[in-house]
Amino acid sequence: MSTHHPVAVIGAGLGGLTAARVLHVHGVEAAVFEAEASASARTQGGMLDIHEDSGQEALRAAGLYEEFRRIVHPGGQALRLLGPDGTVHVAEEDDPTGGRPEVDRGELRDLLLASLPEGTVRWGRKVTGARPLGDGRHEVTFADGSALTTDLLIGADGAWSRIRPLVSDARPAYTGVSFVETDLRDAVTRHPRSAALVGGGFFLCLGERRGFLAHREADGSLHVYTALRVDEGWLDTVDFGDAAAAKAAVLAHFDGWDEGLRGLVADADGALVPRRIHALPVGHRWDRVPGVTLLGDAAHLMSPFAGEGANLAMLDGAQLAGAVAAHPGDPEAALAAYEEALFPRSEASAAASAASLETMFGEQGLQRTTEFFTSVRGGA
Repeated sequence: MSTHHPVAVIGAGLGGLTAARVLHVHGVEAAVFEAEASASARTQGGMLDIHEDSGQEALRAAGLYEEFRRIVHPGGQALRLLGPDGTVHVAEEDDPTGGRPEVDRGELRDLLLASLPEGTVRWGRKVTGARPLGDGRHEVTFADGSALTTDLLIGADGAWSRIRPLVSDARPAYTGVSFVETDLRDAVTRHPRSAALVGGGFFLCLGERRGFLAHREADGSLHVYTALRVDEGWLDTVDFGDAAAAKAAVLAHFDGWDEGLRGLVADADGALVPRRIHALPVGHRWDRVPGVTLLGDAAHLMSPFAGEGANLAMLDGAQLAGAVAAHPGDPEAALAAYEEALFPRSEASAAASAASLETMFGEQGLQRTTEFFTSVRGGA
């Protein structure tokens, strides 16, 4: 069975939902199709710092800025940078007037979902294919056997987008860094040493081309990313079904490091979650293809080391929707205007993310990152 939707958004992440919300604000109906079975099918990840000139701008365009301020995590803009021996190199207190307040990703997604008319998001719709029909129209097929046709197809479906091949042959490549994610729950009570180490906001420990990134979540838990510069296949050598064995494999990379730092892995609750970090080529762009475009990771997947991904996805969504509203009846003019701004913006952020990866996980990662924070941000 096939249905027609004038505007179809594939993916109910932050970027796709922002696009749908801003379109709704302008009186343009959009349907959003998401592979997940429901809004609560999985946890949505940790904390995000929402930037003044991108994510916050998008929320203002969506008419949700005041609601966003109510879910900001107090204290989240604090920063600590340590070395492998536990020495503190940078410590910044939270600045409640700063331009990058922290929010829980799941709460932000819930805010966007609640702002959309009921039924906007169609859950359990995993894309299996997409093809052009001519005159800017496209057909999208789903694993449940259904299909849609649309006049404007927006690929907001992430790193491994099924819509991207309509405009580009590019595929994400491994960056050389892998994460192993851990959680320490009820940290103040159950893990006081780790809670004191991480502090109230964002935490970094770097050295020997590896390190830990962590933040305190709104529920009082600590979410930790252990970062390793390893071959792409290394994660496959670890049995992540055996938490004790996985911890030992990860901690073997941190022999001689401070025991408090090692405790971020050794004392973790629950399973360890592996994740390879991929990126699209810096400067990824495509020729104008009638009736279809991309936003967020589908358009410009980059490493997370400049903190831009979610912010750019939301700004993409808001600007795309604004362009559509500004060019009624002329989607090609809208898409051309959107992409003209998208490409240089995303190239600059992707280049910064790639450079930050090299800074943090290069030979002098701790020294160079300390210099960055003390000179650029005035840390002490």
